[in-house]
Amino acid sequence: MAVSRVFFGILAVAVIVLSVSIPAVQAQSQSPSPAPASDGTSIDQGIAYVLMLVALVLTYLIHAADITHSF
Repeated sequence: MAVSRVFFGILAVAVIVLSVSIPAVQAQSQSPSPAPASDGTSIDQGIAYVLMLVALVLTYLIHAADITHSF
């Protein structure tokens, strides 16, 4: 019985300490994020991925058409 009272006492103190300290940690102001600087490389990379996908599909279709006509 005494162990459970000691345990609950320690638990109560820990809860009080954490409930006071956690909001203080989160109260720090964050610095604003930098403005997005797009130099067009992500757009160029997206276009390149689309063109590679188109080339892959066309290559597959051309080779599939060659196989059916060779027999």
